[in-house]
Amino acid sequence: MAMLNFERKYRVRGGTLIGGDLFDFWVGPFYVGFFGVTTVFFSFLGTAMILWGAAHQGTFNVWTINIAPPDLKYGLGPAPMMEGGLWQIITICALGAFGSWALREIEIARKLGMGLHVPCTYLVAVFAYFSLEVIRPVMMGAWGHAFPYGIMSHLDWVSNTGYQYLHFHYNPAHMLAVSLFFATTLALSLHGALVLSSTNPAAGQTVKTPEHEDTFFRDLIGYSVGTLGIHRVGLFLAVSAVFWSAVCIILSGPFWTRGWPEWWTWWLNMPIWR
Repeated sequence: MAMLNFERKYRVRGGTLIGGDLFDFWVGPFYVGFFGVTTVFFSFLGTAMILWGAAHQGTFNVWTINIAPPDLKYGLGPAPMMEGGLWQIITICALGAFGSWALREIEIARKLGMGLHVPCTYLVAVFAYFSLEVIRPVMMGAWGHAFPYGIMSHLDWVSNTGYQYLHFHYNPAHMLAVSLFFATTLALSLHGALVLSSTNPAAGQTVKTPEHEDTFFRDLIGYSVGTLGIHRVGLFLAVSAVFWSAVCIILSGPFWTRGWPEWWTWWLNMPIWR
């Protein structure tokens, strides 16, 4: 079935999450929807707030723009516009845009008769952002513990937060997250290399089939998850990496305030070393 015919099959009115058919139409190949409109609204408003803050700072250099969260003295309350209030509005806009996009994905999945694995996977990434900008600051009692909006200022925040816990890479959840990120890259790079080698054979040879691909990995590591299975493995590894990266920052501050190397004293105090 041609792609355009496939799209026409599912371009039916109604069936939106809010009921009715408000904004239930396509512009070319792009579905609009109510939540598509709210995504655009929050995105433009948040971007406008960033540009307004940059104008007050006197710079539009993308490297030096810095929209900082409120000072710790404001706690979890509202702050004056130029003392963190702008950051609070931008964060609300970001969450509004991210949430709207996820709901738009759910509507599209329902129209196509798909499962909800795409929006659910996306929401894991939104959870990572939410954990940094909302969950951890709320648990620590002040919005000032969140990260600022700006390239260099964001990197400075990451560096300073890492040094605050002495060696952040000793955080066990951080170890899991980084290991899973690398495992995702390894698994999908192996898959990509296998597909390329199968579909681009040497001169005089035929294009290989999935059966050849399965045989290769059975010979190499003794097992093949198959062409569909490798994508499920990649999805699981990627989602797990993002989840544990969120957990690692939630642990740092609300549950552990000392240097992370100290956490491992339980290992040194085990009876087997005595």
